[in-house]
Parts: sequence; structure tokens; C-alpha cells
Amino acid sequence: MLVLLPPSEGKAAGGTGPALDTATLSLPGLRTAREAVLTELVALCEGDTDKAADVLGLSPGLRGEIAKNAALRTAPTRPAAEIYTGVLYDALGLATLAPAARRAADRSLLIFSGLWGAVRPSDAIPSYRCSMGVKLPGLGALGAYWREPLAAVLPDAAGDGLVLDLRSAAYATAWKPKGELAGRTATVRVLHSRTVDGVEKRSVVSHFNKATKGRIVRDLLTAGAAPTGPAGLVTALRDLGYVVEGGAPAKPGRPWALDVVVTEL
Repeated sequence: MLVLLPPSEGKAAGGTGPALDTATLSLPGLRTAREAVLTELVALCEGDTDKAADVLGLSPGLRGEIAKNAALRTAPTRPAAEIYTGVLYDALGLATLAPAARRAADRSLLIFSGLWGAVRPSDAIPSYRCSMGVKLPGLGALGAYWREPLAAVLPDAAGDGLVLDLRSAAYATAWKPKGELAGRTATVRVLHSRTVDGVEKRSVVSHFNKATKGRIVRDLLTAGAAPTGPAGLVTALRDLGYVVEGGAPAKPGRPWALDVVVTEL
């Protein structure tokens, strides 16, 4: 099982690990592309700070992120599992997983990133600010930039098992499974069900969408679930108590679109 996650907008600062070494990161086929983005991002943030703030979409209160990016080559690192914070990662709680579940997380989770392309939870990286929606002056839109490098390495990373795609739209643009692999891919939408005047009302949630997705991943890892395809994922989630709707697509070679229906947020 390969689980695709978005990063968090906010990231933990500091670290005690050695300076970044891109040669040590997972998915070594991405190293050249990572170095290109890193070099341009550092150069941007070492230069005109107004331009850097505009390119990165930073408000006045976030201008400190520019200096942080400028120091990426020498900044201390920490595992990506500790760098990414926020609703999804709070619900996932990587640090509190049992050892077996934590090992499974290191094998199966890929966190997408505008700077790194994708990393494993155990990869040592510095805190940074660079979303997939950024357009760097020399490389252009990062969502488009990463498509070719990711397409070259992720099919091998996926192997012949399930791909559970929990990314947000911005990060989904960087890589989309194709062909037979797409048929082994499932996306999840979280719907909130409530009764109003005796009638069920459903709505798509945002904040709690992230929390539910974090809980789904945690529950699958804790249970030691290893579904080999979308149908097995549906069974595993229902066994864990989730209400899951949806099924196989009308045409082969397309992802399964599943709805997880929750009544409490």
C-alpha cells in the first residue's frame, strides 16, 4: 500500500539533525530535480525580499520564512514526520504509533512537497516554505515542474499494490497515476451527514476532512491492514467502523472515488 499525503502549510521549526544532504533522501531518482528547486529557492530568498515574498505568497507576518529558506543548505534537519504539523498530522499522530505501525508508515507514506517532490516520514529535512502552487522564476509552476520527475519514480514506488491518494487538489496536479496503476488507486472524500427536520443533509467538510483522513491512515496502520486494491480498502475501512460509499469506476483504468460518511466532527 502506498499512501499519498499533502504536506502541511505550517511546519515545525528548528531541529537537531545535521545539515541537509539530498543524497540521503528517499526516492533518489528525484535528487536532480530537488537540487534544482532548492538552488532556485535559496537564491530567490537570498536576493530581493519583496520579490521573494510575492513569489511565495507571503503575508507581512510571514516574512521571516524568507530568511529560513535562504538558510536551507545549512539549517538543522529533523524527520519529515516531525516537520509537518497541522490537522491531518495531529490526527495521524506518527510519533505515538506503536513500533510496527511506525515502520509501516515509513514504508507506505509519501508526503508531497513543492520543494522535495515527495518524501518519506523518516527523511531528514529542514523546515521550509514553498507550496506546490509557487511559480519560481526559472522553473515555473512547481505542480507542472514535478510531473516528469515524479512520473519517472512513483510507479516503481507504488509496486503492484493499492495507492490511497489523500492529497489536496494542488498536490494532486504533480502526479496522477495512469493506466493499470490508476485502476489500483482510490481517492477519498469526507462527507458530513446530519439530520435537519427529519431529512438527511450531507456536506463536504474541509478542516475535518483533514482530521478524518489522518484518522483513517492511523487506523489502517494500527490495524496492520494491507489492502492490495481499492475493493480491499473498502472492506478494511468498513471493518474499522467507517461508513464507506462508492465503488469501481464505470470505465477501467480510472481511480475509485470513495466517500467516507461521518456524523460527528
